[in-house]
Amino acid sequence: MNTIDFIKSNLESSKGLTLGLIMDLKDEPLAQPTEKGGNHALWILGHLALSESAIIHTFILGNETCPLSKWEPLFGVGTEPLTDASAYPSFDELLAAWEETRAFTLQTLASFNEDDLDKPTTGCPEDWESLFGTIGLAFGTQIFHPTMHYGQLSDIRKSLGREILMA
Repeated sequence: MNTIDFIKSNLESSKGLTLGLIMDLKDEPLAQPTEKGGNHALWILGHLALSESAIIHTFILGNETCPLSKWEPLFGVGTEPLTDASAYPSFDELLAAWEETRAFTLQTLASFNEDDLDKPTTGCPEDWESLFGTIGLAFGTQIFHPTMHYGQLSDIRKSLGREILMA
């Protein structure tokens, strides 16, 4: 297996695992993991869509903005999840945005060769080089980012008294 295929396979696996838990929480999209709050499924879904769009369009392709930049105030790094569903796009709109973004991610990945993975990204923020400094690192971060939020989704499910789900 070459590196491009490895990245593609792991992008699909991490999204599939995380999406399994998100879909299980569609009926409780604003449930939070602790009594003191935390990221809920609706915020996580929007955050994953926005983040992936930003990484592909701005870090890897060097564009000034990404198609989902309008969602930055809701889902950007450092934002706090709101408990008012009307403040957010619908669950289905967020899901469609992540699906569309992931399709573009895979299309973009397919346009690169092995040597391209070592090239520096053109839009990497200062001090984030360890995560996004090369095209390969930026795709690698796309692999593990959804699984970072998998734990939060698992905690939400536990707070709701749901049975263990191996998504």
